[in-house]
Amino acid sequence: MNTLKFKPEGWNNEITPLDSNNINNYIQANETLQGLVKKCDDNYNLYIQFENGLTGIMPRQEVEAINIGEEGLPRTNLCTGKVHKFVQFKIKEAKDENNIVVSRREVQEEALEWVKTDLKEGTRVTGIVKSIKPYGAFIEIGGGVVGLAYIEDLSIARIKTPYERLKIGQKVEVVVKSIERGTGKVILSHKETLGTWEENVEKFMTGIKAKGIVRETEKNKNGIFIELTPNLVGMAEYREGLEYGQPVDVYIKKIDYQRKKIKLLIV
Repeated sequence: MNTLKFKPEGWNNEITPLDSNNINNYIQANETLQGLVKKCDDNYNLYIQFENGLTGIMPRQEVEAINIGEEGLPRTNLCTGKVHKFVQFKIKEAKDENNIVVSRREVQEEALEWVKTDLKEGTRVTGIVKSIKPYGAFIEIGGGVVGLAYIEDLSIARIKTPYERLKIGQKVEVVVKSIERGTGKVILSHKETLGTWEENVEKFMTGIKAKGIVRETEKNKNGIFIELTPNLVGMAEYREGLEYGQPVDVYIKKIDYQRKKIKLLIV
C-alpha cells in the first residue's frame, strides 16, 4: 500500500471540485488538490482547470521543486510538458474566485521531505510510470516524487527493453530499494512484487505443457532460457533458429526445488 499522504499525479484522472465560497478553507487545511493544465503562457506560467469552471494560475516558480535550473526556475520544456496533464497543487492565495494562485512546488517539497525523513527501504508502494528509457523506468510514487527502476529490477527474466514489462501511464507496484537521504533520490524495484520463485513455480508441475518466451541463449549453446512468468525462468536444450522474444510451447521435464532450476523441452 502507498503510504504517502497523496497519490501520484493523475492517479484517478479526476479534477478536484472547489467550493468557490470557501476557497480559504483549502489554504488553512493545507490540502493537496488536483487539476488539469489548460495552457502554458509565454512566461511559462500554467493555467489549471478546476471541475466547477474556475481557473487557477501556477506561476513558473511554483511549477517545480525538484528539477530546478541555475536561475532557480524549472526548465521551460518542463512547464510546456505539463499542458493537458493532471498536476497536484496547494492553493497559495485567493483574492477572489478569478484570482487563485496555486503551487505544485509546495506539494513536491512536502513529498520530498517525507522521502528524506520517513520513507523506509523495503516499503512497498504503488506508482505510475512517467517515462521509459533504455536503462529503466521512471515511476512517480506520489506528490511528483519520481524514482528509478533499472531494467534489471523489472523482472528475473532478462529483457532488452523496459517496454516489455511496462508502459507509460501504467499503475505498478514497486519496492523502495534504496534512498539517498540528502537528495531524495529513490531507486525502485518491481521484480519483488511479482512473487518469489516458490510462489511462481506452484503454477507448474513436472510432465505438463506450458507456454514460454525465449529470453536468452548461452554462448556455448548449452541451452536456451525460457521465461514461464516474469519471475520464473527455465532452461531448454539449445535449438537453432529461435529468436529472442519468440513464443514457444514447452514440456516441463524436471523441477529442482532445492536448486531452484527448471528443465524444459521445446515442443
